[in-house]
Amino acid sequence: MSVTTGASALVDILNGHGVDPLFCSPGSEWPPLWEELARRRSNNEPYPQYLNVRHEETAIAMASGFAKATGRLPAVLIHTTPGTLNAGLGLRAAYHEEIPMLVCCGESIDFGEMPDFDPGGQWVRYLADIGGPARFIEKCVKWSFGVNSRAVLASTIHRACQIAMAPPRGPVFLSLPFEFLHAEVAGPLPHTFPKAPACGIAQNLDDAARLLATSLRPLIITDTAGRDTAAVAVLVELAELIGAPVVEATRQMYLNFPRDHVLHGGFDPTPYLANADVVLLVGAVAPWHPPSAGPKSATVITLDVNPLRTDLPYWGYSVDLSLAGDIGSSLEALVQKLQLRRLSVDPARVQELKSDNMKRREGWQIQALAAKSAKPIDPHWFCQVLNRTLPNGAVLVEETITHRMPIVRMLDRVGAGHYFGAESGGLGLGMGMALGIKCVSPEKPVIALIGDGSFNYNPVLAALGFAQEYGRPIITIIMNNGGYLSMKRGITSLYPGGWAEKSKTFFGHAIDPSPDYARLAAAFDGDGERLDDPEQIEPVLQRAYQAERSGKSFIIDVRLAPDA
Repeated sequence: MSVTTGASALVDILNGHGVDPLFCSPGSEWPPLWEELARRRSNNEPYPQYLNVRHEETAIAMASGFAKATGRLPAVLIHTTPGTLNAGLGLRAAYHEEIPMLVCCGESIDFGEMPDFDPGGQWVRYLADIGGPARFIEKCVKWSFGVNSRAVLASTIHRACQIAMAPPRGPVFLSLPFEFLHAEVAGPLPHTFPKAPACGIAQNLDDAARLLATSLRPLIITDTAGRDTAAVAVLVELAELIGAPVVEATRQMYLNFPRDHVLHGGFDPTPYLANADVVLLVGAVAPWHPPSAGPKSATVITLDVNPLRTDLPYWGYSVDLSLAGDIGSSLEALVQKLQLRRLSVDPARVQELKSDNMKRREGWQIQALAAKSAKPIDPHWFCQVLNRTLPNGAVLVEETITHRMPIVRMLDRVGAGHYFGAESGGLGLGMGMALGIKCVSPEKPVIALIGDGSFNYNPVLAALGFAQEYGRPIITIIMNNGGYLSMKRGITSLYPGGWAEKSKTFFGHAIDPSPDYARLAAAFDGDGERLDDPEQIEPVLQRAYQAERSGKSFIIDVRLAPDA
């Protein structure tokens, strides 16, 4: 009878929870797992695909992209405390975005003092830390634990998978001692793998339906409804039913409402707040700023799995009706309740909303066309051409700050499940997230739109190396304004006419000289071009699409005006 090791138990549990693939940026503590995977491969036994990622931040970002695109649980393996620190930014972002993942790192607890196992002297010298890696990361994840006994190893891994997928979802972290993975497993092994309990339909929907049915000027605000792609169509039905504009506010992490729909209210709720009588927040974490600047007389309803955002230190939004429940199924139930009522929507108001939408979108197009010949390239015009030439089925990952508005305004051909934001208080996740999505849908063109500042934070070599090694090419478009414009804006906003502005001395702003980013792709068997001429936008995009289809990653370095 073969011995079941801790590593074997780990693989069995991952198989049981349907975890596939493994995003791995591991260290020297993982030989027990590598040996187990080699054994299973030799014996044709099931195991998750092992993807070798060259940086922990990229591995976490890839897992985030995978989870966003599929809703399934990914797993990530990293290297003890140093790897945990590298992964911290991505884990914190996943926590705030409620992205599920199981992240495992190794550690040593015997330090070579047991006669039958020696992990190596490096653990005593510089790999181990007081409290272990689980303690380092506990504030950045949903749940963190350092496994402290072989008897609880298997049951803890099983429980961690369930915690990650239980609403509100999020990343969980396990520190697995090297010695436990190598030794024979002790304690019970799970025999069944039930799905984590789902979040049900929100209570008090009758009250919400009554308020919305009698509202004369309803407003819907969202930024995460599109996490469930099916919820987007339901949100459209609700908006049309009550005649409400839908504003994607603050930070668009998903495509939440069709951006070419006449009831799309743009990306700033301010014009609607003063006159709204009922405001429905659908997965809207921070619908306006500051929180005290909300509507003074409207009734505010919030619908979310975590409606009061208990994960945040401050959430000062005044809410009159809090609905805790799954967004998609709760919206469906709400629509059904409203359909039973005799709703009377003012046709003049609906026509006004449609007219406002058309004027707003026409204004954006006019702005773009007016700058079609501008040098340096205007971001609105570039995004207009990109929108027009996008291949069918293309998926966009956006990690910009100052160019987010041109992107979300002009790129209206993308649908639900084909647009993802990649910035949650930190930069460096865009290329990895794009690669994670590419692993899910290798047949689709995946395009990462990244600012040049964001690009400098991305582990670019690790991302391009993974794309080359596994044949998962992506297109990276760098919106390059030569610096950190958000930094400069912060100075001029707080100190108008101050010393920085008068002397043109903006510390923290410039990336100068600006590197020739496009040349990086060639080192990984890819292609790239610097784009300075607006007349060349479409030809360069077409060459990028062709390169991606032929299996090559492509970098477009779009040179924009410094203050664009």
